[in-house]
Amino acid sequence: MARKPARRFTIDDLWRIERIGGASLSPDGAQVVCPLTSHSMEDNSASSALWLLSTLGGAPRRLTHCGDKDGQPAWSPTGEQIAFVARREQQGRKDETPQLYVIAPDGGEARRASDFAPGIEAFKWFPDGKRIAFIAWVWPGLAGQRAQAKRHKAFKERKESGYATGEAQYRYWDHNLPMGRVAHLHVLDVKTGRVRDLFEGSAFELTRASPDAHAFDIAPDGKTICFAFDPQPRKQIDHCLALAEIDLKNGRVETVAGDEAWDFAAPRYSPDGRYIAFVASHQGKRHTMPGHLALLRRASKRNAAPGWQLLSAQWDRSVSAPLRWAEDGDAILFAAEDRGRCHLWRMGIASSEPAIALRGGWVQSFDVASGAEVIVVVADASDHPARVHALRGGEAEPLRLERFNDALLAPFRFRAAEEVTVMGANGDAVQMWLTVPPGFEAGDAQGKAQGRGKGKTWPLLHAIHGGPHAASGDTFHYRWNNQLFAANGYVVAGVNYHGSSGFGHAFLDSITHRWGELELQDVEAATDWLLAQPWADAKRVFASGGSYGGYMVAWMNAHVPPGRYNAYICHAGCFDWTGMFADDAYTWHAQEFGAWYWEDRAKLDAQSPHAFAGTMRTPTLVIHGALDYRVPDAQGLAYYNTLQAKGVDARLLWFPDENHWVLKPRNSRQWHEEFFGWLARHDAAARR
Repeated sequence: MARKPARRFTIDDLWRIERIGGASLSPDGAQVVCPLTSHSMEDNSASSALWLLSTLGGAPRRLTHCGDKDGQPAWSPTGEQIAFVARREQQGRKDETPQLYVIAPDGGEARRASDFAPGIEAFKWFPDGKRIAFIAWVWPGLAGQRAQAKRHKAFKERKESGYATGEAQYRYWDHNLPMGRVAHLHVLDVKTGRVRDLFEGSAFELTRASPDAHAFDIAPDGKTICFAFDPQPRKQIDHCLALAEIDLKNGRVETVAGDEAWDFAAPRYSPDGRYIAFVASHQGKRHTMPGHLALLRRASKRNAAPGWQLLSAQWDRSVSAPLRWAEDGDAILFAAEDRGRCHLWRMGIASSEPAIALRGGWVQSFDVASGAEVIVVVADASDHPARVHALRGGEAEPLRLERFNDALLAPFRFRAAEEVTVMGANGDAVQMWLTVPPGFEAGDAQGKAQGRGKGKTWPLLHAIHGGPHAASGDTFHYRWNNQLFAANGYVVAGVNYHGSSGFGHAFLDSITHRWGELELQDVEAATDWLLAQPWADAKRVFASGGSYGGYMVAWMNAHVPPGRYNAYICHAGCFDWTGMFADDAYTWHAQEFGAWYWEDRAKLDAQSPHAFAGTMRTPTLVIHGALDYRVPDAQGLAYYNTLQAKGVDARLLWFPDENHWVLKPRNSRQWHEEFFGWLARHDAAARR
């Protein structure tokens, strides 16, 4: 029987995929709780609920039903409750800000555990299961829960809309930081709802860059909390963080690891409480230095003073939060990128040797059961969205725990991305991922062998990744989805150009102070390789990119002769590095480019597409969001206006309600309609 042809994958199909969030293991390792998010194209909305999965297999069970944005689930140490963050309507009152809820794993109705007006950002359980430590943005000069509630009510009811500040860091990603507020650690009594602000009356605060549950940890005896903080009085996003411990009995805070040249983050106590593992980066040496796994020996009667050491100093990869200790305390688990993939790694304390515990694809999140040898991993790959697997001690292969999207994806035939190596700048080997369309044929040789003459040729599309210190990976992206691009008939290339992460520090840092130079050589070498393939259509070549990838296509428009590429697509791209000083990360500019713009304007202009606008000729679709504070939308508007003023074929798609990404279903559909429409228009012109 002939195989039924695969149906074409569409943007609506992409938004029908149920997206799995971070998983949390029960203490005995028997169950996993994870949020599952569904989207409605019709309603232009999203909703999430918590689901329970058995690590021994079996059908998943939905745990929460009454909320629509249930997230960040975490088991209590006894396994009797699951806490999560939500905004719900309960007992006749609707939450104005996110609150903490608790629910029994065997079901029933969730109970609101907090009533804290400023809202809850992130949390962790205390070992006793009676208290929860949480992060909230509060007015630092106020004392007590009632005072915070009163100020919150007054602020909400104010008639003024202006944002006034004297801070160096006042916005992040897509939002202004809460005006006049800072991120404090609090302790909640789960039974009574009483709240204590641990930083009240002090100058301590957590990082202003979206502080999460990785910013602190609670000691196994529940007596102290370790947290990362900026020790400088003037807070900036590029400052090095230090580690401190607070004694919960007397409120005394002591800095336990601090060095103005080193950035310390993601503290995690060992099971016996003797050590704190954390991520350390030598920022004083170079702002691009990797995050190393480090170990702090806590002060004790035997050790009069704490001291820290690097465990992964000889390993040329960067460790990512979170860190999790193995049950016996002899090793630490973490995720790290390696050559376009992100694996789960295990590093022994004694050996300092990294070993892969579970291979990617791309490990998105993981958890370890404190009372059992069980690891749960949420990971995707180029040919499938995120899945949940459990790996038990002694078992060779992980067990898949769910099939949420299998029926939806059954009609499609996704091919895993193929890894190709090209010789790029400086004669270095450069990785490129190829994603091919359904029905792809290898061209001349295969076509002739099958008696069909020359064989079909295919148009080429570069999908240039952002960062620049990120990677095009073996991952299933929900915004730049290569399977969706390929389903529209393009061979999609993802080049890990110089500057990309996961290939060692020298490769990553090679572009510093000379952005655009090596990356362009790599992309052009990849294009040469593609055009040499018998299946490539040399008359139909396109390049697209977002963020730094958007910068690259603008750079290419200025530096690649017209005709090489039929058209470009620039999403949230950097255009003018002087104008980019309006971004939320402006304090990094001199480190990236080698000078402030007022010190050496020529040096910045040498790395800025706008300075080469005179040679731009290739048609370009420019896309930007007004809520993008990482690359402010004036960058896209200036690029589009420049092309219009020069008479270059250009089109603008601007969203008043999107940030650096496009997150609303209907806006995403429009984004893809414009994206593919632009390609089709210039593809058709090439065919004539």
